[in-house]
Amino acid sequence: MLKRIAITGPESTGKSTLAESLAKHYHTLWVPEYARGYIDQLQREYNQEDILIIAQQQFLQEETAAKQAHDFLFLDTEFLVTKIWSEVKYKNCHPWIAKQYREHIYDLYLLCNVDLPWEEDPQREHPHQRQYLYDLYYNDLTNSKLPFSVVSGTGEERLKNAVNFIEALQ
Repeated sequence: MLKRIAITGPESTGKSTLAESLAKHYHTLWVPEYARGYIDQLQREYNQEDILIIAQQQFLQEETAAKQAHDFLFLDTEFLVTKIWSEVKYKNCHPWIAKQYREHIYDLYLLCNVDLPWEEDPQREHPHQRQYLYDLYYNDLTNSKLPFSVVSGTGEERLKNAVNFIEALQ
């Protein structure tokens, strides 16, 4: 049975690198972050409606990949990311995103720690709020009683730590 592993956490914590590395390690698929390409093609500033579109398209990509993946599917972002993004930026979250977050539970959430150096990127908005954002993720996962582990370390150490958490699922 396919296990879906959500890679989550604040911006610039290595989610994309970890998702891709885990997919290579397990010889399966990963779903890249839809938001990056979507925002790149916008000819304007993004808005709250765009976050809903991003969440919906991310989910569609996940469902498509799930039909082709084997054993594991790694997700570079999921509903918690869009929920917190919307709540921080707009002080609320679209009900569809909130509902999906409550109902679409992953086998494991890997929460990326903020122990990696910040990498500047035009789409990243909160270089000085990393710990605050991490705490939002940690508290939300804890309060929702979702299965999660905090992934720390750099490079191969970070990957090894994530693999150890995944192996504990089996």
